[in-house]
Amino acid sequence: MDRETTETKQKDWFENGLMQRLPSDMHDSFTAEQIAALKVAFGARKWGKHPIDLRGTINIWSWRYYFVFLMGRNQRSLSRRERRISLMIKTFCLFLFLAFSTLMGLLVLYLAKSAAGIDLFPGFSLGIWGWFKGTFL
Repeated sequence: MDRETTETKQKDWFENGLMQRLPSDMHDSFTAEQIAALKVAFGARKWGKHPIDLRGTINIWSWRYYFVFLMGRNQRSLSRRERRISLMIKTFCLFLFLAFSTLMGLLVLYLAKSAAGIDLFPGFSLGIWGWFKGTFL
């Protein structure tokens, strides 16, 4: 597939959006240079809309700082390095979730055992049941 065919197939996304908003009798009245100038003037971006788009400025003494917080689904294709980092982060988060869930499950089992009056090791206590009973019950 040659370059021109690809370009006409994709047809500039900005131009498509512009033509959809204009009356049909004006579609052929723009030159390529005018459309390019409009694209620059409006700062058109292909990724334009985000589900969470928070922008603002903060004045501190005589300086103004701007902040931008964008959040949305990542539609870019990740590089090999980014995929590897993403996998490592997901693995770490899964490990933390499983460790936390296991510890909470063991705590609930220990509290249920203590509430039932069961001693696995006679004369030994971790003190958790006494603290829990004194604090919450």
